[in-house]
Formats: sequence, structure tokens, C-alpha cells
Amino acid sequence: MIKVRTYLYNAGILKIIFAPLVWVCIVPAFFLDLVMTVFQFICFPVYNIRKVNRGDYIVLDRHSLKYLNIIEKVNCVYCGYFNGLMGFVREVGGRAEQHWCPIKHARKVGSTHSRYSKFLDYGDADSYKKDLERIKQDFEDLDQS
Repeated sequence: MIKVRTYLYNAGILKIIFAPLVWVCIVPAFFLDLVMTVFQFICFPVYNIRKVNRGDYIVLDRHSLKYLNIIEKVNCVYCGYFNGLMGFVREVGGRAEQHWCPIKHARKVGSTHSRYSKFLDYGDADSYKKDLERIKQDFEDLDQS
């Protein structure tokens, strides 16, 4: 384990000065977490959309590693929470998008959520008319996970 004093010394002054900028992101993250949790709690049952299990995405376990110092442990909790939250939000958004607008984009996107492969091709009006209602409720694959 690297002692805290050594860890801070090796980090350098700029990294220490900018650390609060990294940590201030936790405030909007908490708010986003609250909003998305309430959103799916209220809206998903109304529209018959499967809820996302937050615990499948937000995993806080690395702080238990004995070889990390306190700063590293706190940073691991922060990263585990923040990145897990982004995955949770993406899945909530993906399920909502599957219900309200399950159409692929015209151009390739950098990264897609887990529901995107079920979406209809861009510009395929016939499939949209024929398959929209089925796709809006197609969450059976979630039962297998």
C-alpha cells in the first residue's frame, strides 16, 4: 500500500488543485440518480416498461481492497458510483427510447445501449407500422438475465 503522504507527493500540485473539480461532479450525479430513479419508478409501470435494477449497474466493492490507501479507496467508490450511474441512466434511457421511439439513427453512432439492436431501421415505414407495438413491449430477453 502506498502511504497517503507519498501518494499525495507523487500526485503533484496540479492534480491536487484540480481534484475538487473532479469531485464537484458528484452533486449533479446525485441529482441525476434521484431523477432517473423517480422517473422509472413512476413512469415505467404506467407504460409497462421493465424497470432497471440500479444494483446491477452501481457496484461499490473496490474500497474493500486492502492494498489501497484511503484516498484510492474513496476514489474507487467515486468512480464505481459515477460510472455505474452512467450505465444505469443509459439503460433507463434505452428502455424508454424503446417504448417511445424504437428507430435506429440514419448514421452510425459511437456507442449504443442494450436495447438498440431491437430498434427498427431508419426510414423503414412499413416495419414501423407493422412492428411498432410489438417492439415497444419486447423485453422478454431481460427475463433471461
